[in-house]
Amino acid sequence: MSTDKSLKSKDMLQRHRNVLTRAERIDVLKDSAKWVDGTSPYGLPKVGHRKASVGKKDKAKKEGADAATGEQAKTDDAKS
Repeated sequence: MSTDKSLKSKDMLQRHRNVLTRAERIDVLKDSAKWVDGTSPYGLPKVGHRKASVGKKDKAKKEGADAATGEQAKTDDAKS
């Protein structure tokens, strides 16, 4: 029997997960000052965990670079 591809590499654990472990939820609650030491770790409130969007800045930089090369091409044509 073959191993599922999602279980093969350890790098896959670094991807975005929708469900946090209990320890991760407690860390988030501590950061937001909603956790008091000595509180039971059972029955924790829900914690929102959203994936950060990535790649929008690269697109903006690429468009800026395209505009700059376009302006440079226009100035080169004007010089000739």
